[in-house]
Amino acid sequence: MTTQNVKPIPEGVHAVTPHLVCAGAAEAIEFYKKAFNAVEIHRMPGPGGKLMHGAIRIGDSMVMLADEFPEWGSKGPKTLGGTPVTIHLYVEDVDAVFAQAVSAGATPAMAVADMFWGDRYGMLIDPFGHSWSVATHIKDLTTEEMIEASKAGCP
Repeated sequence: MTTQNVKPIPEGVHAVTPHLVCAGAAEAIEFYKKAFNAVEIHRMPGPGGKLMHGAIRIGDSMVMLADEFPEWGSKGPKTLGGTPVTIHLYVEDVDAVFAQAVSAGATPAMAVADMFWGDRYGMLIDPFGHSWSVATHIKDLTTEEMIEASKAGCP
């Protein structure tokens, strides 16, 4: 194995990359393909037919996935009873992507609306318990303009 000329951050990967644990990671990959036009990069099978590691690309970003392995302390949001994390996805057409995700099986958590910070924005829960916000940026605002707009109330 050679380590010469190896990039410390692999090609096509960002410094921060979500790594989702799912009960049913293989099914999650198929859902993300339908909901967000994900492209599968690879899968590494694990014991008992579980997915040890998988990777997909959504837009310009990689998302890694693995099945739950409770014996290793790896549990998904459904096992834990929810998640405090939301994965944010910027898209060209938030209304179309939101509808596509719902059609694929996501549950709307917040309808798409124009927000005071300059995005058209909505929230979804995927069938595996992960929370997603989806947005299209529609207006550039300064911090001061956002603060002033927020005083009028959300959205």
